[in-house]
Amino acid sequence: MGAVVLLVAGVFLYLAYTATSIQSSSGTKLNAEFGSVSGLSIGDEVRISGIAVGKVIGASLNEKTFGATVTLSVDERITLPTDTAARIAATSLLGGSHVELIPGFEEDYLKDGDTIYDTRDPVNLTDLLGKAIFSSGPNDG
Repeated sequence: MGAVVLLVAGVFLYLAYTATSIQSSSGTKLNAEFGSVSGLSIGDEVRISGIAVGKVIGASLNEKTFGATVTLSVDERITLPTDTAARIAATSLLGGSHVELIPGFEEDYLKDGDTIYDTRDPVNLTDLLGKAIFSSGPNDG
């Protein structure tokens, strides 16, 4: 009976492993430095011109700048110029985020382990609504 339970547990672990894309990510690993990564999760897509070219495989706090370092895995067939920019964008109005890469024009290319510093943080809809509501009051002056 115990062997059957272990076998079933092993099957569930295998299915969870393959279904959630936890397996090691192949491709070029790049880092991107953001001020905030609100709404971005590990496993979210990395896109260029709306086409999925990779995944977010990690996020950590940069202890020197207190910014967020996001680790990306990008298809190894894609070579990105060193002046590539990255931004966090909403996938839809219903939620979800992805990293959009905007390739530059440099002749040198990013290598495995390089960092993208030209980044744009996500726009927080709540902050925008708050500014619109509280800044539309009458002027005292």
